[in-house]
Amino acid sequence: MSESVRAVPEIVIYTTAICPYCVAAKNFLKSKGQSWTEVRVDLDPSEREKMVARARRTSVPQIFVGETHVGGYDDMIALHREGGLEPLLGAGGAA
Repeated sequence: MSESVRAVPEIVIYTTAICPYCVAAKNFLKSKGQSWTEVRVDLDPSEREKMVARARRTSVPQIFVGETHVGGYDDMIALHREGGLEPLLGAGGAA
């Protein structure tokens, strides 16, 4: 009865309160019908350390789709324009 349903990878966005690119990234993902887990690195220094260890970057936002590091907002938009974001999000349909 179960058809092959592709698991949708979890999206994690590391953000701070006063970050216009963080807002832009969340608005873009919302426009794509996506949900995400937001990790506020300005509220928890240990989360910032985890973000830097995982992304090897100190700027926000840092966006992960599953285990794939997409990068920041500009990186995500560039990936989208190249056609590489939708397949990561699971919106790419069966080949």
